[in-house]
Amino acid sequence: MRIAIYGGSFNPIHIGHLSLADDVALSLGYDKILFVPTFIPPHKQLSASVSPMSRMAMLEAAVADNSRFEIETCEFQRGGISYTIDTVKFLMKKYKGKLDGKFGLILGQEIAAEFEKWKDPDGVAALCDIIIAKRRILGDRRAVDHNAPRGDYVGGIQSSGNFMDVGDSFKWSHILLDNFILPISSSEVRARIASGKGWRYLVPLAVYEYIVANRLYGCKQ
Repeated sequence: MRIAIYGGSFNPIHIGHLSLADDVALSLGYDKILFVPTFIPPHKQLSASVSPMSRMAMLEAAVADNSRFEIETCEFQRGGISYTIDTVKFLMKKYKGKLDGKFGLILGQEIAAEFEKWKDPDGVAALCDIIIAKRRILGDRRAVDHNAPRGDYVGGIQSSGNFMDVGDSFKWSHILLDNFILPISSSEVRARIASGKGWRYLVPLAVYEYIVANRLYGCKQ
């Protein structure tokens, strides 16, 4: 079985996450995409207004209709801060004898830019086939900068036109995925909900209904 790992806070999960996971499965031939929600991310602060259990519930609702998608709860069960190297080692034991080759590890280019700051990046790269998904260059309000000059650097990764380019700045072996790009971020979804702007079609219907029912992210609908 070929398995790819897709970690994140998923706060909330949106159609961009699901589109990327589908791209990896179909383009690269993975049998299973393991969504691994972080309990407490090591490199960013999560708002306390939405509980880990709510993030998990939305994720469960979002992946329920795709047989290739599965949720791995090990970081929730572990509690506290989890690091990718520890999760990968746990999954290697869990899938021992069932895994065909290495795990795939899905990273957006903005995450890949910070990979060298991770705990034991060499160890992670040795145990996984790193898959880097293209992302548009985003500003503070997550707007695409169509006029960005070539050659700018974003978080250590060089830009190319409207896209970040891994180039030689990512020193580990990797696959650069030719994925379809949906310029959506969880932070933009949260901001649109809080400000009363349209957001219904940025998330799966089940996630929309959960957010509305539980008045998450300042939802007033």
